[in-house]
Amino acid sequence: MSFKPKFMPTGIGSMPFKDIDHAIDVSLTRMAAGAPIWPQLPAFGLREQMEIQYSEGMPNAVIDEVKGRMYFDTAADYSEGFATFYEQYMAAMDPDTGTGDCSAMAISEAFSRGLHALERRLKAEGGPKRPFLKVQTTGPCSFALTLVDENKRAIYYNDEFRDVIVKALAMKCRWQIQKFKAYADTIICFIDEPILSAFGSSTYVSVKREDVVAILQEVIAAVHADGGYAGIHCCGNTEWSILMDAGVDIVNFDAFGFAETIAMYADHVKAHLARGGMLAWGVVPTSPAICEETVESLEAKLEAGMDLLASKGIDKQLIAEQALITPSCGTGSLPPAAAELVFEKLQQLSARMKAKYNF
Repeated sequence: MSFKPKFMPTGIGSMPFKDIDHAIDVSLTRMAAGAPIWPQLPAFGLREQMEIQYSEGMPNAVIDEVKGRMYFDTAADYSEGFATFYEQYMAAMDPDTGTGDCSAMAISEAFSRGLHALERRLKAEGGPKRPFLKVQTTGPCSFALTLVDENKRAIYYNDEFRDVIVKALAMKCRWQIQKFKAYADTIICFIDEPILSAFGSSTYVSVKREDVVAILQEVIAAVHADGGYAGIHCCGNTEWSILMDAGVDIVNFDAFGFAETIAMYADHVKAHLARGGMLAWGVVPTSPAICEETVESLEAKLEAGMDLLASKGIDKQLIAEQALITPSCGTGSLPPAAAELVFEKLQQLSARMKAKYNF
């Protein structure tokens, strides 16, 4: 089952604002015609950083507030912590006996002000459900290749910890979907994998393609278990076929800087769209370029990207019907005024494309 987004707007997680209510206002107004998001707010400190935000409840995770970092202590005994985790995982996720209740991996307000602020706002608003909402989780590859053990070795290379991390993140996806189901007919969950832009480089030469596909499949399956749609966001160039081979519903790519790269995988894209998959075009830049671009110039860039795919034998109407529009990445590192511009132009471009194609 799939839907046709027809240029609906949504966001990538982070925003630079310190006013939480304003961040929620931006989400609910600028993305009202699409899928509003809960804002990740890194300006509030260490616990709201991209990976650390999702570490809560993971065994042997150590947050060092003094040094401003987090690591996994693999030297300390972890047998009891792992046993407890796997008991929680099986109680929730076992396909035959699991309850589906993933609250053991809940994200508290200490780790996400934006998530809980959005829930409070939606609860206070009451009224009918929104058509769409979007949640997000740092992807297992980016999480495990970025965070390290006590010896500063990427935790990805510790098979035991990597398995726990993948399963914990899968539970966090389900917990979010369950939390917001009361407020929207459809929940989209993005798995943010910026590190995949370095896949195949000398730094990650030992990271195997089949392992990445299997890891992503596990998290995607968790999203599907609660009726959500799974997207994968990568804000650079990567081997896009990996995402589609993993069975993701929405491929989100930087269409401002790398629109031509998706066309290199035209056969995969054609099959992806044929089975109901979608492309989320990150054509609104989250760089200083946002101050130079107009809605018209962004429309031209989007059309050029779609035309390139169409030249590979993919029906352009299908491309348009199964397109979302997003910023190229999160806006958390931008000045607030520039972030405002990103969301303003996102809203305007979505409306312009819908009108142009009679959507």
